[in-house]
Amino acid sequence: MEEKMVMDVVPGLEGIPAAESAISFIDGEAGKLEYRGISIETLAEKSTFLETAYLLLFGKLPGRAELARWQNDIVFHTRLKLKILRMMEYLPEGGHPMHYLQAVTSVLGMYYPARDTLDPEARYWSAVRLIAKMPTIAAACHRLRHGDAPINPRNDLSFAANFYWMLFEVEPSPLIEKILDVILILHADHTMNASTFSARVVGSTLADPYTVVSSAIGTLSGPLHGGANEEVMRMIGEIGSKENVQPYIEGKLARKEKIMGVGHRVYRTGDPRGAVLKTYIKKLCETGNVDKKTIDISEEIERVVGEKLAQKKLHPNVDFHSGIVFDAICIPIDLYTPVFAMGRVAGWLAHWMEQLKTNRIYRPTQKYTGLREQPYVPIDKR
Repeated sequence: MEEKMVMDVVPGLEGIPAAESAISFIDGEAGKLEYRGISIETLAEKSTFLETAYLLLFGKLPGRAELARWQNDIVFHTRLKLKILRMMEYLPEGGHPMHYLQAVTSVLGMYYPARDTLDPEARYWSAVRLIAKMPTIAAACHRLRHGDAPINPRNDLSFAANFYWMLFEVEPSPLIEKILDVILILHADHTMNASTFSARVVGSTLADPYTVVSSAIGTLSGPLHGGANEEVMRMIGEIGSKENVQPYIEGKLARKEKIMGVGHRVYRTGDPRGAVLKTYIKKLCETGNVDKKTIDISEEIERVVGEKLAQKKLHPNVDFHSGIVFDAICIPIDLYTPVFAMGRVAGWLAHWMEQLKTNRIYRPTQKYTGLREQPYVPIDKR
């Protein structure tokens, strides 16, 4: 008699390995994150986003000539075709920038076909274009939605400074430029998160890289993933004052509601990315860039959460701190998640390339819970 295997369903696939990967590593108990074996703290201090993106994509830090070529290739592919900009003008002004980003990223695949995903040249130039053009799309989207003309990118600025320029037509201070670059590094990869899993699943079908990244952007847009940093600032605004924090948090806990920016599926101590951002929040406070009320409320949230939830190993995560930093450097709230995507595109592409090395299309199974062998009832008898 044939023995049937009994399958246990694991909600959210928590703890189930979906792939082997050499890209990033997390030790949730120790609160550590590494890209290709290098700690996130070291990269944030010593590297740049474009160098870190190269590390993720190609498995090693670039030499001087390799980095120069990579940076030049990115710089000279930052502009958008006129037809793409015209198309963006006709998208609804009330649409969320993540929807713009997803739609325009998908359209890029029509202008830069890359159907042969196994061709190394096609992969390289697709990665260049996607990394180069996402800041331009995000900045153009913001300006168009507010009735302003897009600003052309500048080849003489760094990757982070150029994005700030395209938003405001102002060069950022050295501190803001560094903070933006660090934010992109901190968000560049995070093992098998929801959007990365989406990228690998779509990539496993040999879909083109623009479709792969577009699917990942759609996944990232959800408030339980990338959209949480927006909700953090809305929560701080809703709380309104330091005195309201304790009753607000206690009310959330009593109603069993989620506190945005608190807790993480992997980290059981503090989020190392948040720790890095806290050092920059301190620097921003020293320069007077951060609203004192925002800092007072956020520090009180951390205190109350530590008091109420530390025993459950729930702590403020990167979304909590990144929302505060974004607010301090004047990034519009609806661009928080697109900036997240600007960094994470490097990780998505790295996982896509890794997936293709030993590709097998994803095809999980299910545990069926519905009816069986039911009769068809004619419409006049229903």
